[in-house]
Amino acid sequence: MVLLFKLKNLRVDCSIFTCTFASKTRSFVVGDLKPSHFTLHPRFLYRYITTEISPTQNDFTVTYLINSCGLSPEDAISASKMVKLKSTDRADSVLALLRSHGLSQPQISKVVKCCPRVLTSCPEKTLSPKLQFFSSVGVSREDIAISVTANPCLLTVSLRERIVPTYNFLRSMISEKNVVTVFKRRSRVFLGNHCNDVVPNIGLLRELGMPQSSISVLLAHYIHVVMHEHKKFGEVVGEVKEMGFNLESSNFVFALNALCGRNSKSIWKRSREVYMRWGWSENDVLSAFRKNPEFMIMSEKKIMRVMEFLVNKMGWPSGMIAKHPWVMRHSLEKRIIPRCLVVKVLCLKGLIDENLSLGYVIQPDEKLFVERFVTKYQNEVPQLWNVYQGKVEIEDV
Repeated sequence: MVLLFKLKNLRVDCSIFTCTFASKTRSFVVGDLKPSHFTLHPRFLYRYITTEISPTQNDFTVTYLINSCGLSPEDAISASKMVKLKSTDRADSVLALLRSHGLSQPQISKVVKCCPRVLTSCPEKTLSPKLQFFSSVGVSREDIAISVTANPCLLTVSLRERIVPTYNFLRSMISEKNVVTVFKRRSRVFLGNHCNDVVPNIGLLRELGMPQSSISVLLAHYIHVVMHEHKKFGEVVGEVKEMGFNLESSNFVFALNALCGRNSKSIWKRSREVYMRWGWSENDVLSAFRKNPEFMIMSEKKIMRVMEFLVNKMGWPSGMIAKHPWVMRHSLEKRIIPRCLVVKVLCLKGLIDENLSLGYVIQPDEKLFVERFVTKYQNEVPQLWNVYQGKVEIEDV
């Protein structure tokens, strides 16, 4: 209850009626104020006060989390259950250290919200050595800030027992540049003991005959794949082998990535059903998957839009797309549509064969495509470049 006023040696026969609405507490003072004992201004006969009340309103830790760390009252109350501050000295030093390493206020707020105990860590002995280590191996200030914000526990795990051994393990198989890339993309690998799953999973691949070059690609670009629990990882490896993939091929790595991600198997099954609605057979799906595994983990919306354009608007047989599945992974707006519209104009003008291979149109880099289909026919179709850039409709050529 809010103390409205304090009058010493004053006898007042009154009652206080309190109503609470949501987070607001409204206090009313009513009663028979004895005029024989004192005189009050009429405004005191009915006093209304509205104030924010919280059970932790005066809590030192909550106040600090709100005022110094930028947390909301709700987040501060939640965080205060995991850390109790007796003074601000160490916490102030922690915040100053984070700021000196490039973390913005919103980033610091997120770090504290997710890992409140970082405020009680020793800046000199615990935090600074880790931040300095990340910098020493080539991680930029900006990337350190982003990674620490995404995984604040990087500041609390052991540098000697976790971070350095994991770095050395990765560095023994991939370049320093790629280790930095791993840190930026999958920094959580530094949080756990890499020996638990990563080492056994790599050992399994080696036993089955995967070359070191493919293992290096796997670690550098898809390390989350080998972070899976060993038993489940082994099951996926078996499935990929049964699909006809060769362990010595880089496509084996891409297939593992397609089947080891979060909800990957359900996404794969969904994609198979979508392609089969466009007339693909089971063999078409498996054959296309062997050629380009990652085309099977696109969104259903992307699949439908590309198939709709290529099959219904361009008239390419669905089976042709199955022979060139990597086409599906290109941008519809930036690559597929501009090139196909140019080809369609040339077909309508009778300048090229209508039975062109889809791969011949989509696969080349931009320079080669422009040479083949734009500059070569610029004299016959002056508007062709504008068609390619989307400035002119086909009907206007």
